[in-house]
Amino acid sequence: MGAANFHRRPGLARVLQDNVRRGLRTRLHRAAGPPWALINRRSTDGLCKVRSHGFGGVTDLPRLYEYGVPDRGNHAWSIDEAESRPFIKRALEGGINFFDTANRYSLGSSEEILGRAIKDFARRDEVVIATKVHGRMRPGPNGGGLSRKAIMSEIDASLRRLGTDYVDLYQIHRWDYGTPIEETLEALHDIVKTGKVRYIGASSMHAWQFARALGISERYGWTRFVSMQNLVNLLYGEEEREMLPLCAAEGIGVIPWSPQARGRLTRDWDYTSIRTETDAAHQRLFAKSAEQDRQVVDRVAAVAAARGIPRAQVALAWLFSKPVITAPIVSATKLHHLDDALASVNVKLSADEITSLEEPYVPHGVVGFV
Repeated sequence: MGAANFHRRPGLARVLQDNVRRGLRTRLHRAAGPPWALINRRSTDGLCKVRSHGFGGVTDLPRLYEYGVPDRGNHAWSIDEAESRPFIKRALEGGINFFDTANRYSLGSSEEILGRAIKDFARRDEVVIATKVHGRMRPGPNGGGLSRKAIMSEIDASLRRLGTDYVDLYQIHRWDYGTPIEETLEALHDIVKTGKVRYIGASSMHAWQFARALGISERYGWTRFVSMQNLVNLLYGEEEREMLPLCAAEGIGVIPWSPQARGRLTRDWDYTSIRTETDAAHQRLFAKSAEQDRQVVDRVAAVAAARGIPRAQVALAWLFSKPVITAPIVSATKLHHLDDALASVNVKLSADEITSLEEPYVPHGVVGFV
């Protein structure tokens, strides 16, 4: 896996720089169940390293994920509202101000939990809320996807569940092969113009698809995607071939999901939990490369042991070493997971450590959206 430095075009960080001058420092975190959080970190060691993403100031801190009603939808490992509220409160206290979820997560209960917590623990204008559209919410031809009808219906449903009148970042969760991309992009542009959405983003897809969408938006003068949420971690570096260079060249914020490879990078290889037993993605994403992946996990453990820090911090610090990465998405079902994520931004890996971590990597088949 290459360790190339990617360079953004000058001038694209203007919004970010304006926010930094006002003292804002943020970073993405995925909130369980799946809300995610972007971090507005006010640390005692000065400004965190700042990177451009186009939808506000962002610093080097992760996001949260795991909150929702476990028996709704397909995230049986999610933690319920009573358990999740201390995580959201702690995240806000730790400087996280960006929370990301999706309509599909726990069939809407993730949005409901996040909305109520934000109302109780924060001021709406001081947090950034992100959600997604595409996943199937009900039976029938209009119960999912990215048609104009679906987008117009789902943004209103998300706003009701979140208890807010606008979403800061609205992301397409996957590519919709059944809807012309022009229809999707114009609908997204229209909900931005109505004030229901501030910015739009995308998630895992082929780089050519993302490039095409960006080009179409520019051609018609429609609102442009500002972020890409894709799969990037020490066990899966295929995005470094095309998607990450594209995002760097276009000034797109990169907010990777599963930065710790579903927890594989953070603990012993044979560890099991409710999530490893119920999350089909564990096998779908990594089953075909287990032998090589285990060598990478061993390297993470070695670096962590030498430094005397948790493995999670090493896995996240590797992502922070890549200039193209804006912020990773992390899962937190225990409060120390959140503390590790916050601490990881201050872990600076040496060139030798990065080489050691990347050396065992072998090419993988494309996963995450195919």
